[in-house]
Amino acid sequence: MTTRRTALSLLAAAGALPVLAACGPNAGNGSSPGGGGDAAGLRVYWWGGDLRNTMTREALDLFTKAHPDVTVAPEYSEWSGYWDKLATQTAGSTMPDVLQMDEAYIDSYGTRDTLLDLESISDQLDLSGMDENMLETGRLADGTLVGAPLGIGIFSVGANLDILEKAGVALPDDKTWTWDDLAETAKQVTDWAGSAGEDVVGFDGFGRGGAELIYWARQSGEAVFPREDEKPLTEGTVVAILDYAKKLIDTGAVPDASTQVEDAGLGVEQSRFGTGRSAFHLQFHTQVQTFMASSGAKMTLLRLPALESGKPQMANKASMYWSIAASTADAKGAGTLVDFLLRDPEAAKVLKIERGVTAFPDLQKELESVLDENEMVALDFARDMQAEVTKPPMVTPASGVGFAAEYTRLAEEALFGNSEPAAAAKEILSTLAGMQPTA
Repeated sequence: MTTRRTALSLLAAAGALPVLAACGPNAGNGSSPGGGGDAAGLRVYWWGGDLRNTMTREALDLFTKAHPDVTVAPEYSEWSGYWDKLATQTAGSTMPDVLQMDEAYIDSYGTRDTLLDLESISDQLDLSGMDENMLETGRLADGTLVGAPLGIGIFSVGANLDILEKAGVALPDDKTWTWDDLAETAKQVTDWAGSAGEDVVGFDGFGRGGAELIYWARQSGEAVFPREDEKPLTEGTVVAILDYAKKLIDTGAVPDASTQVEDAGLGVEQSRFGTGRSAFHLQFHTQVQTFMASSGAKMTLLRLPALESGKPQMANKASMYWSIAASTADAKGAGTLVDFLLRDPEAAKVLKIERGVTAFPDLQKELESVLDENEMVALDFARDMQAEVTKPPMVTPASGVGFAAEYTRLAEEALFGNSEPAAAAKEILSTLAGMQPTA
């Protein structure tokens, strides 16, 4: 079995990439030439759960019917195994032709010349109709386009309307609410649950996640990985988010640190929010359809609370990307496939918004006929936010791939009371300083 350490050693030997994740399954089929000299066909690799696997294979079947001259070899893994498998393949020069790519790793792979410049195959892959701001998130610092965004993901708050109604707590006005408002509302729910004997909390957890830090920093006028015109993260901002997270625990608005960590390790469907036992949850917005399906509850999406009322600094994030290996033996075929998965109306109706709301506005209208009520919650929210979203944060640089995990570890030390927020903040900033890209 390939371990995290083994994958790192392979990549280091190949001069390839930084540490990624842990080994997982991989299955393929096909019979015609593909990337890297592989004889299995045009290899397509993605991560996800059973629903994504089923949808993707159905869309690939549509493609092969429309393009019978192209053989496609599907390869699938769960997230936990995806990155070490890809790292090992890349180091061994057997990278898939078409692969699903994440924001956290796109710079790591792209800056090492393992991903194709997508604009070099513009005759096959037409991205001109995509929202320009979203398309920019797939570019490297030098402007090379190495990722075609699959969809829009917006970091937001999921709210369980059934719990709020049962608790007699009003839904906050998300156009004006602040983090203090969230804390107070969540405490009201927890207090109600305690008196009513309900296994429910107001808010399932806060302070451990890298995305939380990114948006807290944005609202403070700072950036975790700053561009030249942005202010870097400061110690005071890190102390503030950790103090707030501890306050939520102390007041009962969220569970204790141990319970939060345990809940975060569960699958979406088994989590507190996914089983209808939390009123509020932070998430990328398309996850709400899964939470509604698993809990059976009526839910809605809210803007992030703000440090300053009315300024949540919402932003579009590429939910994930399609990338093409620079080593592919069939760049045009790979481009034709990616174009089909992104722009074909029938493929869009199969894939729906499971990977995020499509960044092609014309296709969003097409999807209305096949989306259910739960899925429309996510689509409508994405549309509503487009009038106010701000410039997305810079994608995670290759040097910073491990920062989110390090931040979680150090933040947990503060939440468990093993270190003071000020001490944890100093260590977080020291770690971050060593991960900033160099000119």
